[in-house]
Amino acid sequence: MNYIKTAMLLAGMTALFMGIGFMIGGQAGMMIALVIAAAMNLFGYWNSDKMVLRMHNAQEIDESSAPEYYGLVRQLAARADLPMPKVYLIDNPQPNAFATGRNPENAAVAATTGLLHMLSRQEVAGVMAHELAHVKNRDTLIMTITATLAGAISMLGNFAFFFGGNRDNNNPFGFIGVLAAMIVAPMAAMLVQMAISRTREYAADRMGAEICGEPMALASALNKIAGGVAQVRNPDAEHNPASAHMFIINPLSGEKMDNLFSTHPATENRIAALREMASTGGPGGFQRDPGRPKASTSYAGNSSVPDHPRRPKGPWG
Repeated sequence: MNYIKTAMLLAGMTALFMGIGFMIGGQAGMMIALVIAAAMNLFGYWNSDKMVLRMHNAQEIDESSAPEYYGLVRQLAARADLPMPKVYLIDNPQPNAFATGRNPENAAVAATTGLLHMLSRQEVAGVMAHELAHVKNRDTLIMTITATLAGAISMLGNFAFFFGGNRDNNNPFGFIGVLAAMIVAPMAAMLVQMAISRTREYAADRMGAEICGEPMALASALNKIAGGVAQVRNPDAEHNPASAHMFIINPLSGEKMDNLFSTHPATENRIAALREMASTGGPGGFQRDPGRPKASTSYAGNSSVPDHPRRPKGPWG
C-alpha cells in the first residue's frame, strides 16, 4: 500500500509540474514541463543519489580510513541481509544521517562527524540501522527523486517570476496565473515531499530497531540528534532544503508539530512508538560493547528516554 501511495504522490507531483507549466505558458508550457519532468525522473533514477551526496560534500570512506564506523555499518548490513552499501562521512558538526541510492545493490549511507562525536556506539548503531531500513524498504529511490523534483518545481516557480509576465507566452491566466505559480509551486512541492517522508519514518524506526536490536538506543539517539539540530545550523542543508526529508531528523529547524507541514513526524511521537516497541519485548539485541552496563533512565532531563551511562562520546577517535 505504501508503494501505491508513493506512486500516486509522484504522479501528483508530475501533474503539478505540468499544471504550473500550463499556467506559465499554456499548452506549450505544459508539454515542455511534461518533457522536463520525464527527463528529470529518468535522470534522477540514475544520478539523484550522487547529486544529493555532492550537495552535502559527503566523502566516501573505507575500512582503512574509518574502521569502526565502516565495520559497524557492515555488521548491521549483514544483520539486515543487505549488500554492503557505500559509506560516506560528512564533515559537519550537526548530528544527522541519511541514506540514498536507487536500490539495495547501489545504496549509500552517510553520517555527519557531529553524529559520530555526539552519540555512543549503540546510538550510532540505531541511527545507521534506521538508514539501512530505508534501503531495505526501497525508500531511498523515492526520497532522492522526490528531492530532485521538489527542487525543480521550486525553480519553476522562480521561472514564472522572471518570464511569466510576457504577454506573448500564451498564458491563459495572465498575471494571476503567474502569481499563483510563484506561490503555489514551492508550497505544493513541499506538501508532496513531506507526505512521502512522513509515511516512511515510523516504518524505518521500527525496522531499524529490529536490525540493531535495541529500540531505546534509537530512541535515545533521536532525542540527542533533535537537540543537536536545534543548536547547530547545517549550511549545506539550508542551501538545499529540498533534501531535508532524507535526513533522520529535519536538519533545517527544531520543528516539533506532527502535521502535514513537518518533513518528519514529531520526535516525541517517534520515541513513544519505540518505547512501546521496547515495552512489548522488542527484537533480539545488537551486541553491546564488552562490559557495558544496561542503559540508565535519564537523558538531558527527560526521564522517559533511557540513555547510556556517561562515557566518551563515540568510539571514533
